[in-house]
Amino acid sequence: MSKLVEGIKDRVVAAAREAAPAVVDAAQKAATAAAEKVAEAVADAKNAAGETSVASEPVTAAEPVAATAAAVPDAPALYQQHCAACHAPQRTGAMGPALLPESLERVRPAEVLRVIGQGRTATQMPGFAGTLSAAEIQALAQWVRSPVQPAPTWGDDDIRASRVATPAPADEPAKPVWSADPMNLFLVVEGGDHHVSLLDGDKFEVITRFASRYALHGGPKFTPDGRYVFFGSRDGWITKYDLWRLRVVAEVRAGLNMRNVAVSGDGRWVMAANYLPRNAVLFDADLNLVRNYPATSLDGKQASRVSAVYDATPRRSFVVALKDVPELWEISYDPAAEPIHDGYVHDYRMGESIAKPGFQGVRRTPLEEPLDDFFFDQTYTYVLGATRPRQSAQAEGATAQVVNLNIRRKVADLPIAGMPHLGSGITFAWNGTTVLASPNLQGGAIDVVDMKSWKPVRTIATPGPGFFMRSHENTPFAWTDSMMSPTGKDTLTIIDKRTLEVVAKVREPGKTLAHIEFTKDGRYALASVWEMDGAVVVFDAQTFKEVKRLPMSKPVGKYNVWNKITRSEGTSH
Repeated sequence: MSKLVEGIKDRVVAAAREAAPAVVDAAQKAATAAAEKVAEAVADAKNAAGETSVASEPVTAAEPVAATAAAVPDAPALYQQHCAACHAPQRTGAMGPALLPESLERVRPAEVLRVIGQGRTATQMPGFAGTLSAAEIQALAQWVRSPVQPAPTWGDDDIRASRVATPAPADEPAKPVWSADPMNLFLVVEGGDHHVSLLDGDKFEVITRFASRYALHGGPKFTPDGRYVFFGSRDGWITKYDLWRLRVVAEVRAGLNMRNVAVSGDGRWVMAANYLPRNAVLFDADLNLVRNYPATSLDGKQASRVSAVYDATPRRSFVVALKDVPELWEISYDPAAEPIHDGYVHDYRMGESIAKPGFQGVRRTPLEEPLDDFFFDQTYTYVLGATRPRQSAQAEGATAQVVNLNIRRKVADLPIAGMPHLGSGITFAWNGTTVLASPNLQGGAIDVVDMKSWKPVRTIATPGPGFFMRSHENTPFAWTDSMMSPTGKDTLTIIDKRTLEVVAKVREPGKTLAHIEFTKDGRYALASVWEMDGAVVVFDAQTFKEVKRLPMSKPVGKYNVWNKITRSEGTSH
């Protein structure tokens, strides 16, 4: 053991043991009573991942463990000895990703066991199956899902210290190093080995492939000229990448657990939404810290995780949803923004309220329920947000609400059954009105809502719950997946936007087929075979026939530059 790790262990282990006695006790009981079951779980995890063997000695049931404190795995000590050097003493992440409950909430326990035992492909994460017993691996896997005590912090000084920038040479030509349409590029996020592929949307050829931070989330965001793209990772890193020169320009860690990032319509500002710490953070385009916004209620008594932040370009503002406080925030980046008067006043011109600056200030809209995620109409006047079901005479069964940003209040409930995924909704013209179509995370259905009356007009059956829906202005068809369904995950459903009828289905038998994106002209639709040995499949958007297939490592998302920066009605914003 290195002197560094030894020193860390001496300082931290005792506190960690005391901080989480319940967790450690649980690990002790599991190790004492079920070492053989642990080994079985590890084997099951390997089988689920399609792996039957590892290079190192396989995990097997440890010899019987005596029910004594001396023989019970000490998870905090094991972590400091084997993990802290890469993942940091408080599990906040360093060379390796953060290992916090918030970071691991979507990772299944069997997967955590597998990674600890076998390592992670294409990373520096080694496997410990030959070093640790099954009981020790189980204790570690359980302990990293427990809260860190004391709770980790990440303040302004930490943010500034984390920033790294690489300025471009002064004499470098401001033009791409490749020959392709810069507006018809795709970025493909490959979650299997944490890489990103830059794809020519005309030739469907990979221009370059580069490593990303662990677990990118929320989709990349582009500057209005399409040159720079910003990525956000689950453990708080923002990466600015130059698509023309194919290199990282700057990085900063905005938080410890981040939901997503947004880029202003003028390309001058970047905002991050954090679960941990509970804040929104504003940066300039070079990722210098500008302002930290603690996510608290107006009276400061309640803190909240930040659900999401999106840019509202026509309004020259960011819109921020809070997960635990019933407020929707609008933060303007318009220097001429009107002053902000918190609360309701009779006439602010009479001095009944003390004004706050409108530029980069927080304009609060009070709500009845917090929003988990949301969607803009094409005018950016209305926010359609998913909310928790409420039982009341006025909104029985409502799972979404409509908020008018101009008058700062809710104007309608959307009585959509299940759990609508409004963040992946699309809009299009139908029967003289504009409708919203949204997939549903709990039911096999697409809900279609009239955006004038805010009433449902059609429910379209699909093979199962889906996550993504996409279309394009130049195609009469909308595509949606059923990736949340055990039986329908291999099917894409194609809907005629004119009739609201299902007209075709495409399948990838036995695989997960998901996340559609269109080329700049809408002629082709690209879908992901969402597997470790997956692919991006190019379909003709009129005939629905496969045109080309590019092997990829779990391509979780694809993003077209033109569709994103023009705020296409067929893609998420």
